[in-house]
Amino acid sequence: MFAPLRYAAFRHLAAGRLVNMLGNAIAPVALAFAVLDLTDSVRDLGLVVGARSLMNVLFVLFGGVLADRIPRRLVLVGSNVLGALTQAVVAALVLTGTATIPLLLVLGAANGVVSALAQPASAAATPQTVPPELIQPANAILRLGMNAGMIGGAALGGLLVAAAGPGWGLAVDALTFALAAAAFAGVRVASTRSASTGTSILADLREGWSEFTARTWVWVVVLGFMVLNAALAGGVNVLGPAVADETIGRGAWGVVLAAQTVGMVVGGLIALRIRVRRLLLLGVACMFAESLLLLGLALAPTVAVLVVAGVAVGVAVEQFAVAWETSIAQHIPAERLARVYSYDMLGSFVAIPLGQVAVGPVAGAIGTRETLLILAALVVASVVGMLASRDVRRLRTAAPAPAPAAVPAGQADGGPGDRPVTAPAEPAGRA
Repeated sequence: MFAPLRYAAFRHLAAGRLVNMLGNAIAPVALAFAVLDLTDSVRDLGLVVGARSLMNVLFVLFGGVLADRIPRRLVLVGSNVLGALTQAVVAALVLTGTATIPLLLVLGAANGVVSALAQPASAAATPQTVPPELIQPANAILRLGMNAGMIGGAALGGLLVAAAGPGWGLAVDALTFALAAAAFAGVRVASTRSASTGTSILADLREGWSEFTARTWVWVVVLGFMVLNAALAGGVNVLGPAVADETIGRGAWGVVLAAQTVGMVVGGLIALRIRVRRLLLLGVACMFAESLLLLGLALAPTVAVLVVAGVAVGVAVEQFAVAWETSIAQHIPAERLARVYSYDMLGSFVAIPLGQVAVGPVAGAIGTRETLLILAALVVASVVGMLASRDVRRLRTAAPAPAPAAVPAGQADGGPGDRPVTAPAEPAGRA
């Protein structure tokens, strides 16, 4: 199960992503209280957070092009250095009492651009760090580490804000960017420089779009998750706290969210051991469980029901996440992988703000319970739509193979041998 950890490049990548997630969990807690301390305005907080999210969406496609044009290690190190600088400035402004909303908006937007540059490179680097037969356990290990970082970061963020203030929480977030940059410096993998690097960025984007649309299972799943993520963002993130306030209470809602994270950790451990050929089919089918939390909020908002639903959702999410990452890595050419990931990220997340904004007026018009039931039905319909694709049902992952008993010295120390070749591109299971 843990054979990927024998490879130095993978260890550095896993460490960098864990530290990144630790900082990503600290930052929202610290930033929220920093803005509230400054203006006591939820509107201002929404503007600051929204500016970062908007830049992230706008620049993620450029991040995919960049990661296919230049070495991904350079993109990862450079973006994290820039992230450390932007967050250090934010921390300094908050600690010195000189922060203003316009400054935080600009710096938040800059940090969103930096994040957009890093995300496709981080995802596309994984299959370069291990042999093809170890991609599935490698993705499971990465997810375990990231979930652990999310749990630890949220707790640490709360403690830092309570004990030392939000400025120090932001300073620690800046430090995590610097530590991640140091870790990513050890991700020594072969260059996948695109053959189209002499062309324009627009031409690269067109080539990535062609790769993205050439496999039906790719765009069908991304389209399904456009609907699914919008429904969950509105139902769980917006209506969930409102229902909790009227029923189980805020503290119990925190327990429900923690239960979901625990389920993700358990799901990661399960994903390490699963060996099926139609892994994507299994992962997509598991997404039916995403409707359980919405149904629980609508029909039986009790702690017991919602905790069980949260654990089930967490386990299911990890099965899909590992299945998707593994399928993409095994079937997309390495030199175009980051661009395909960027279209995946754009399509999957672009509708989330719409779901968050629209759900309030809809719930006000027809009722919260009815809205939650409609959102649960949308989740089920999106999963049915994905499973209706024969390509999704038939896609096969590479057969798992035992890891070698020993790793050659060059691979163990991150030298030239630590450059396994990614799996070749294959048809997407079309008959």
